[in-house]
Formats: sequence, C-alpha cells, structure tokens
Amino acid sequence: MYNSRISGLGFYVPENVVTNDDLSKMMETNDEWIQERTGIKERRHVVKGTDTTTSMGVKAAKVAIDRAGIDKDEIDFIVFATLSPDYYFPGPGVLVQRDLGIKTVGALDVRNQCSGFVYGISVADQYIKSGMYKKILVIGSELHSHGLDMTTRGRGVSVIFGDGAGAAILTREEDTSKGILSTHLHSEGQHAEELSLIAPGMGKRWVTDIIEEKDPDDTSYFPYMNGQFVFKNAVVRFSEVIMEGLQANDLTPEDIDMLIPHQANLRIAQFIQKKFGLSNDQVFNNIMKYGNTTAASIPIALTEAWEAGKVNKGDLVVLAAFGSGFTWGSAIIKW
Repeated sequence: MYNSRISGLGFYVPENVVTNDDLSKMMETNDEWIQERTGIKERRHVVKGTDTTTSMGVKAAKVAIDRAGIDKDEIDFIVFATLSPDYYFPGPGVLVQRDLGIKTVGALDVRNQCSGFVYGISVADQYIKSGMYKKILVIGSELHSHGLDMTTRGRGVSVIFGDGAGAAILTREEDTSKGILSTHLHSEGQHAEELSLIAPGMGKRWVTDIIEEKDPDDTSYFPYMNGQFVFKNAVVRFSEVIMEGLQANDLTPEDIDMLIPHQANLRIAQFIQKKFGLSNDQVFNNIMKYGNTTAASIPIALTEAWEAGKVNKGDLVVLAAFGSGFTWGSAIIKW
C-alpha cells in the first residue's frame, strides 16, 4: 500500500483586475455592499480572446511540474476539475494532454464544481494508493466571467466569481505516515437546483427551442444561487466533513496547522475558523483578491499559502470544500 503526496504546486490568474468599484459602473452595487456580504475586494477576469479554462490550467500545470522536479512525460494520468469547460465536449483533460505534449495517458474530467479539486485529489490519491499510477497531474480551473450576468439583475451572483487555475502533482509515497492520509466525499442531490446553471443542457429544453425563442429574459443561461440556503448548508457540511476527516485519523482540531477552505465566502470561512477555535495563522483565505474561483480556489490558496511559507514539512493540512450539487469533501494531509 502506498500514500500519495503533493510534490509540486502552481497557479495562474489573469492579469486583468476587476475591483468592486469597477463593478459599480456596470450594476447597482458598491464596494461596501460586496465586502460586507462576501469579503471580496477584487477578482480577476479573463480578457476576451486571451485565456481559456484549459490554457489557464496548462499555465498552472507547468509551474507545478517544474516545482515537482519531474518531466511532463513522467505524468501517468490527468484529472481536470471544472464547471466551465472550453467545449460542451470533449472535456479539458484531453486538451491539457494535447497542449502540454504529454504522451497518450488517460485524462479524466471531474464535474463537482466547488468541491471539484477535493474530488480530483481523492480520485488521484486512490489511483496512486492502488499502485496503478505513480505521478498524477490534478488541475482545477475556471473561467466564470464570460458567463455571468453583469447587470443589476445578476449582481447577487456575479460579484462573487473570478477566473483562475491551480494545479498539483501527486507522487507515490512509500512512507504511509505522510502524504494524503484520507479523503472524505459526500453529496445531497435533492438541493441540486439551489445552486445551478440550467442551460445549456440536455434536459427538458431542446437546443432548437432555445435558438428559436431568443428570449432576452431567459435567465437559465446564468448561474442561480439561493444564497442564504447555501450559506446555512455550507457551514454545517464544512464542519461535519472536517471533523469526519480528523476523527478518521485520530486527530482533533488542535492538531490542524493549516486549514485551506474553499473560497466561497469569507463569512463562511470565518464562521468555521471560530467554531474550531483556529487562529488567523491556522486558516488561509485569499478570496479578498480573487473572489470565488470554484474548482480553482483550493489549489490557488494552497499554492499561495505554501509560497508564503505557511505550509511546511510535517504540518497537518486540511482541505475542505462545499458547493453545487450539493457536494462537499475534505482531505487530510501530512505535509
């Protein structure tokens, strides 16, 4: 039996900074309103015609590969988590394989939205634990800005999201006392429509109907979120899945050196921090700079925390996420 460890991290965000004041020129909102509700001060948006979900993922992956000290052709498998693929199909995993010029390894796309990177880490970890693969590239990348309703009608959602990508290399580790100790995954599909984007899809509406209608008031093309309901569920599920992971490894909240929560809302992270009695040095948040980058938020935050010297050898690192689906999960890591 093997463990997997994160041997390389990287992230990429577009250069284009969009502040709350910038958004106030597009919709009825202001800096105070956004910060009070979300903690966000600014986010990054791709300039049309430049980056894609795949290209951002590739840029993050190149940094992670270099930091892992491996050649790209040592990668055995690719896992790509996103809700905003370049194409309806194929998914971005194969596009990364193509654009990085990696040999014809398998590529898996994960569609678990905010929990996508934790799900991707869990899948990669199990492949390595089983002995099937030795080195796996896991990417979380999102391009939200092209699909948001940037008007007053959509401000409740649109002010929250940003673009970016993060990546990790998972490597086989024979010392089972370190690396990824366990992962824990859950879902509750009865609340699927409480945080969703219904169209385009292959559900009740035919594509030909959508084209013929050309309805400017059709909001099914934009993400919908029942904000208060999502918040209430998030704080419960975050707490549950973090405790589940700790208890599975005979650990307590006092053992946590660094908690990297999904960057959904600063108020959620602060609630969890207070509940577990963690100091500011034990929790890393960067939603203030980047907004919610969904599947990319945890790898971006983890990379920044590591770059800042806040994640070190021997530390107990906890990753936790909750989002659309509903899905949620955690990963317990001995660094």
